[in-house]
Amino acid sequence: MKYIILDLEATCWDSGPKRINEIIEIGAVCINAQQKPEDEFNAFVRPVLNPQLSEFCTELTSITQADVDKAETFDRVIKRFREWIGFDTEYWLCSWGFYDRKQLEQDCRMHKMGIEWLRNHISLKHQHAKIKQLSRPMGMSGALHIEGLPLIGTHHRGIDDARNISAIFMKHFHEWEYK
Repeated sequence: MKYIILDLEATCWDSGPKRINEIIEIGAVCINAQQKPEDEFNAFVRPVLNPQLSEFCTELTSITQADVDKAETFDRVIKRFREWIGFDTEYWLCSWGFYDRKQLEQDCRMHKMGIEWLRNHISLKHQHAKIKQLSRPMGMSGALHIEGLPLIGTHHRGIDDARNISAIFMKHFHEWEYK
């Protein structure tokens, strides 16, 4: 069994008309059944509906226009990501909340790609609240704080957030529920 701890970054705006968000970074850490990080995946994605990043998006994520301009489009990046996971591998996708799965579903549908590979997914954010007996789920940085774990890297960068979420995942490895 593989556990794919993933975090996405997507186009975003702080104001203006409602726009469709598109994934601009996929960061993931593969944890094996022996609780060991096996590998990492990190790729920028070139958005197609709104190819110009907002100033707000760049400030929030530190992802630059040059990063996405030289990136492949979602259909190519997701193919590489699925190959990295392994087509014949048993795995669970684990993210901090349900946003990442919903965004993957949306982008897959937009690019006319299947979503069956997303079926084994859990929200570590919601389960963490249950494990810690919190009244409501909290953000990743707050969870790191109550776990006594440092925030490593740049918050709101896919690969760095995936690494940080992995630290929480491994601390509670035997407490997660997969259903």
